[in-house]
Amino acid sequence: MNYLITILTVFFCAFSFSQKKCSNITKIDLELIQTSFDKKEINQTEFQVLKKRFPINKINSQEYISVLAKVNSAFNFEEFKVNEIVFGTRINSIITLKVPLHKISVLNTISGIDYYEIATKVQANMDKANEDTRVDSIHQAINLPEAYTGKDVYIGITDWGFDYTHPNFYDTSLAQTRIVAAWDQYKQSGPHPLGFNYGTEYTTMSELLAAQSDTANIYNYAYHRSHVAGICGGSGAGTVFRGVAYEANYLFATFLIDAASVLDAYEWMYQKAQNAGKRLVINQSWGLHHMGNLDGTSILSQAIDAYSALGVIFVSSGGNNGDVNFHIKKTFNNDVLRSKVDFYSYAANPNMWGQSLTLWGEPTKNFELGFQVLNSTNVLQTETPYYATNLQSDYLDSLLVFGNDTLFFNLSCEEENPFNQRPHARLRIKNRNTSYRIILKVRAVDGTVHCWNVTELITDVGNWGMPFSNSGTGTTAGNNQYGISEPACTNSTIAVAAHFSQYRNPNGTLIGGSMSSFSSYGPTIDERIKPDISAQGVSIGSSVSSFTTASFSSVGTVNFNDRNYYFTKISGTSMAGPMVTGVVALLLDANPYLSCAQVKEIIKTTVRKDNYTGVIPEEGSVRWGSGKLNAYAAIKMALQILGSEEI
Repeated sequence: MNYLITILTVFFCAFSFSQKKCSNITKIDLELIQTSFDKKEINQTEFQVLKKRFPINKINSQEYISVLAKVNSAFNFEEFKVNEIVFGTRINSIITLKVPLHKISVLNTISGIDYYEIATKVQANMDKANEDTRVDSIHQAINLPEAYTGKDVYIGITDWGFDYTHPNFYDTSLAQTRIVAAWDQYKQSGPHPLGFNYGTEYTTMSELLAAQSDTANIYNYAYHRSHVAGICGGSGAGTVFRGVAYEANYLFATFLIDAASVLDAYEWMYQKAQNAGKRLVINQSWGLHHMGNLDGTSILSQAIDAYSALGVIFVSSGGNNGDVNFHIKKTFNNDVLRSKVDFYSYAANPNMWGQSLTLWGEPTKNFELGFQVLNSTNVLQTETPYYATNLQSDYLDSLLVFGNDTLFFNLSCEEENPFNQRPHARLRIKNRNTSYRIILKVRAVDGTVHCWNVTELITDVGNWGMPFSNSGTGTTAGNNQYGISEPACTNSTIAVAAHFSQYRNPNGTLIGGSMSSFSSYGPTIDERIKPDISAQGVSIGSSVSSFTTASFSSVGTVNFNDRNYYFTKISGTSMAGPMVTGVVALLLDANPYLSCAQVKEIIKTTVRKDNYTGVIPEEGSVRWGSGKLNAYAAIKMALQILGSEEI
């Protein structure tokens, strides 16, 4: 075959960033951002593309990028002020920063920083459900001292698409909102929350009603969060779609779609709860596979563990990739792994870029990777060389030219992640020609490597997997294992799977109860059992933002203050997570002195098991966790336990 093969490689080396202070991936990304920022007046289009990819936001007329960092005793707040860097949150040794783009290069000169990284962007992952969880028995106070409804507990919601005017967030008399406060990090008119210099905070009913909703972002005017909040604690507004903890109060945070900004939201919620003397449970129906380390060691996971030690309880959706073979685990013996990379349709999403392949190895066991391009009959057209994780120190932004075709890709590697010592690579490939087959190739002397294939959007989000598949002799298909993403893989968080609600039809026959096909499988890459629990997550009815621009099918309508408000049914672990969040609020209502660890243990100990769950081993199941959520049994146990938290 006579093909002209050109490999064009571009390295960004404009500034010197120490390997000791940041990962190679962050180093090169920051160099790329600063280079583009310096010439943005020349190429505004290129700069706007970077703003979609990275957590760059305009605050008070200046462009900032969100950064997470770990600091030591030499940390000096004054150095940040001098360099116009905005300090956000500190929890133990972890801090959040907003760094002006023209000041990126000073990060490496500031004393007291052990490590920093760009805050990765994130994406969003009742009637019958309440019966299945036995929540209805709690609301009716059957054999309980009283009914528990979540009163005196704060539920924190971090997401996008809030409707502050929806009657589902009012009390049951529809007289008073239960939203204590909301922080819209996108809206820069202020007033800012105390201790932060960006976003707008609403703390009164009149302010919330005047604002009406949060600000549209890359997800436009979504309704995901209003639906999730309704499951946690919606009053129902006279419908059958009453939430779990329907007298709990809310803290809503519309965050800037990056890990540093959500950490700021945690701190804001924590301070609000502390000042009011209330217990706090935070729901997280979002996550990404390339967001962190996937083993509970990332900066965000460390921060969540730190807040959990202070009494904050986190509940995270486990993910919706259980029905796709997007993962491969390979233990090498001086051999090669080859697998076909399936692509999401470019016609299906206007922000489609390509596929993102994330690979994690074992500590001290480096590996090499690259890819081949085959035609429809599996004939090799061209291929990259192998790139070694311990030798590929520079960011590679490249393309393959063969015949009349061009294929773009980029690669970031690190030999040893500072928090888990694992080698790591992220390979992104853009291939619009569906007649070509992209074959991932990986080789190593020994050690185990995990690979994931996730859709890549130009906005750097996209959390749905695509398969690894066979493509002739010598190739390996993927599986649906190890699907728990960040932050659900965090040790202290309660990670939730999703199953069908079980209920009795008018004839008394039990219907439903099986596991949903989409619910992600565990374990984590360090072999911990996740998810922790399973809850109802299929066709869950709840509220819709009346300001949404998205389409939906209404299953209920309420007219309130001369405006129609709707309810719809959605499926996902994003719906199962808030079921557990609401139950946590009920537990804290019944016993406000329970620690985070006690709440998690109660929920895992009091599960239901049936013919669908089968026999679950003592350590738990990678599908069901400990079993099905049983709120009634959990409440009864909580009332018998002496809690350890002080209010």
